[in-house]
Amino acid sequence: MALKKAHSYISETEYLQGEQISTIKHEYIDGEVYAMAGASRNHQRISGNLFNILTNYTADLPCEAFSADLKVKAANGFFYPDVMVVCNDDDGDDYYTDQPKIIIEVLSKNTRRTDQTIKLAAYKTLASLQEYVLIEQDHIDIEVFRRSANWFSERYFIGDEVFFESLDLTVSVSDIYQRVNNEDMQDYLQQLQQQQAS
Repeated sequence: MALKKAHSYISETEYLQGEQISTIKHEYIDGEVYAMAGASRNHQRISGNLFNILTNYTADLPCEAFSADLKVKAANGFFYPDVMVVCNDDDGDDYYTDQPKIIIEVLSKNTRRTDQTIKLAAYKTLASLQEYVLIEQDHIDIEVFRRSANWFSERYFIGDEVFFESLDLTVSVSDIYQRVNNEDMQDYLQQLQQQQAS
């Protein structure tokens, strides 16, 4: 979701109080508040696919998947990740966590720079975080940053399977992009149809 600066400097307490009564969501970065814009259908499909996969996978684990409405407190900010998994945090705040195990952001033209720079830097300060995942919506490209690899990234494309090391879970790229309408997925589905026809 895109960010638009909404207010001048406010304290964390003022931000958190304001979010509880606000009709729109805001992210908080170094004392400044940014209103969040809506997401596209493809964005919602990708985050929805992953949320469903992770919810089912963590059903019998001491972990829980959250989608878009629970904040993460990291460095000097509060952010709304598209999808994240939090483990063993039952005593945490009802409206935010600082203990995500994995965070997933779906990129757009308006959010790419923030997700790849400000959020990456902030999220890396979280002791609990093991993986940070960036997913393109306009073409098929998944980038996974892992703490175990000193935050160097690995990329996945159509036909690949993504290994989420933090959860010991493997998911096919095609399942993550299920029902997504972009050129890469259209080409992939056409190839599948041709293979089935031959």
